[in-house]
Amino acid sequence: MSVLKVIEILASSEKSWEEAVQNAVTTASKSLKGIRSVYVQDQSALVKDNKVVEYRVNCKITFEVFD
Repeated sequence: MSVLKVIEILASSEKSWEEAVQNAVTTASKSLKGIRSVYVQDQSALVKDNKVVEYRVNCKITFEVFD
């Protein structure tokens, strides 16, 4: 039987929401093992001079808790 934990991560990218999600997972994986899934809870973007300059995501990352 597995025990799982969920944490909330905020991440961003200058290119896309997909890259922002990947940045969240990549950064979280530096200190977490056994990442199982990522759920994108919210998306937003920063706009300057009528152009999107930053994509932001609020993610929930699920990972396994080891003994």
